[in-house]
Amino acid sequence: MEIITLKGERREPHGSRAAARLRKRGLIPGIVYGHQKPADAVAIDRHEVERHVERGAHLVRLQYDGQSETCLIKEVQFDALGMQAVHIDLTRVDLTERVRVKVPIELRGTAKGAAEGGVVNQQLMELEVECVVTAIPSSIRVPLADLGLNQMLHVRELALPEGVRAINEPESIVAICREHLVEAAPVEAPVEGAAEPEVIEKGKKEAEPEEEAPPAKEKEKEKK
Repeated sequence: MEIITLKGERREPHGSRAAARLRKRGLIPGIVYGHQKPADAVAIDRHEVERHVERGAHLVRLQYDGQSETCLIKEVQFDALGMQAVHIDLTRVDLTERVRVKVPIELRGTAKGAAEGGVVNQQLMELEVECVVTAIPSSIRVPLADLGLNQMLHVRELALPEGVRAINEPESIVAICREHLVEAAPVEAPVEGAAEPEVIEKGKKEAEPEEEAPPAKEKEKEKK
């Protein structure tokens, strides 16, 4: 396993304002502890930390203040958006000791159940393992070729590298292939009390004939 080198500097832990000044310089605060030695407050280049963490690095050789420490990246804290590293914890380790770490699970290939209309859903994103510090895998690669429709893949079925032991429960589900169901579009029910559409009669209504005036002779008789 490759051990990457990180360069840092000792810092004085002066609180959040000092940490904010470090971040403006492109550094992040960190703590180095373990092996019955006093904890050291350090500052490390943020871009270097992010680059190596993204590649799955676990073991580093940290150089600072004229000394070199072999460390395990214990935790990296990110900002609220998950975009930038804001703090790192490193624990001193010996190259022969066994450690517990979490490594990502990578699903590889196409499940045979996909040909029957199945869709693979990954249930477990990380696997906690125990191994010698120099044998930490960057990831656990899981082939899906034998995963059939409505079948599940469990932790106990994973093929792990030699010397690597899973800590998760053996029956924990890693992935499942389920039939992809297409939901029918809901049919809207008619709204009660909805107004009926107004029917407009074609053409104009015929005007009623006006009452005819009585003849002139009848008017004279009425006067007499």
